Amino acid sequence: MDRVEQNCAVTVKFTMRTQISPDKFAERPQEEIRFIFGVEEQVPALEKALGGAPVGHRFSIHIPASEIYGEHDPALIREIPKKGLIKQRIREGKFYRQMKMGSLVSFKILEVRPDTVLVDFNRPMAGISASLDGEVVAITKATEAEIKAAREAQEKKRIGCG
Repeated sequence: MDRVEQNCAVTVKFTMRTQISPDKFAERPQEEIRFIFGVEEQVPALEKALGGAPVGHRFSIHIPASEIYGEHDPALIREIPKKGLIKQRIREGKFYRQMKMGSLVSFKILEVRPDTVLVDFNRPMAGISASLDGEVVAITKATEAEIKAAREAQEKKRIGCG
């Protein structure tokens, strides 16, 4: 195969930078991934950059928070009572986790007040965008077994098992 298309195995090497705040970035070491294009879902910005690309194609893309970790929702910042929380775990700036009635309760503690705690129920990386600089290093025809395994893995991710 000479171009990225549906059901082909694509190998991409890339470097990812995440924007933690307007002036703070974190860069991860270069990685290489292999996936079945059109079966194993990638963020839309990456799929768009790769569609029809040949081996050797270099790309630089911006991935908005909405595509990667989700937007930060101010409505998920709430004031809750301290009663029922484990006192030793209440630390400003830290994540709090506790099992309550069979479910995991998790949030970041923003401010400790006399009888309440201001908390953020957003996911830890919510609101963070990223940029990728990468290159298509290989494109091969995926076997039926690879496509089947990729579909099964993708389905498990959709139901929360992957």
